[in-house]
Amino acid sequence: MMTQTKIVLVTGGSRGLGKNMALALAQKGNDIILTYNSKEAEALEVVKEIENMGQKAAALQLNVADSKSFPVFFESVSKVLKDKFAASGFDFLVNNAGIGLHVPFAETTEAQFDSMVSIHLKATFFMTQHAQKLMNDGGGIVNVSTGLARFTLPGYAAYATMKGGIETLTKYLAKELGHKKIRVNVIAPGAIETDFGGGRVRDNAELNAFVASQTALGRVGLPDDIGGVVAFLCSDEARWVNAQRIEVSGGFLL
Repeated sequence: MMTQTKIVLVTGGSRGLGKNMALALAQKGNDIILTYNSKEAEALEVVKEIENMGQKAAALQLNVADSKSFPVFFESVSKVLKDKFAASGFDFLVNNAGIGLHVPFAETTEAQFDSMVSIHLKATFFMTQHAQKLMNDGGGIVNVSTGLARFTLPGYAAYATMKGGIETLTKYLAKELGHKKIRVNVIAPGAIETDFGGGRVRDNAELNAFVASQTALGRVGLPDDIGGVVAFLCSDEARWVNAQRIEVSGGFLL
C-alpha cells in the first residue's frame, strides 16, 4: 500500500537552520512549502535542491513580524497547495523563522523587546492559529526555542524570554489541538555555526572555543545536527512524542 506523501510548511526556510530542516524533511520523502522574508533567490535555490531529490516544493514570501499579513499568506498557501501539490491541506508546520538579539538587559530598548515579541512569540502563536485551520488531522507542529531558555548567558534576556513563552505555548497547543490528533513539540538548539545573530558563534573564535569547551561532545553545533531531529518529529516514528522539549545542544552547560 502506498503511503500518502506528507506536506510540511517550514517558516524561514531559505537559509541557516530552516534550510537544513527543509532539506532533511525532503530527504525523508516529504513535500515542502518554505517561506522567506527577503532572500527570494536563496529560497528558490532550496526549492531546486528539494525538487532534485524528487520531492515537490514551493517558496512563499512571509514576514512573520507582521501578523496582520497571515490571513492573506494562508490564502496563498491554499492556492499553492491546490495548484502545485493537488492538496487541500498540509500535515506539518515548523515555526522556525526568527532573528537573534544580543543586548545587555539594562540596555535593551522597548522597540527591541517589541520586535522580539512580534517575530518570535506573537508569530508562533498566530501562525499556528491560522495554520491549524488548513492542517490535516494526525500531523504535527514543531516550534523552535533555544538552550538559552534553560541556561543563561548575559545579553539574551529579551530573546530567551520569548522562547520561554514558546515552550509554555507548546504544551497548551498540544492540549488544545489533541482532538485533531496534531502533536506539538519544541526543539531547543544550542549554539550553532550559522549566520544567525550576525554569525557570532561561527566567526568569533573565542566564543566558538568557549562553547566547545562547555559542551559534553566537545564541539559547537552545526546545522546538520538539527534538521534530522525536526524530520524525526515530523514522522510516524514520533507519533507518541507530544508536548516535549527536546534540547539539541550536544550537552551544553550540564
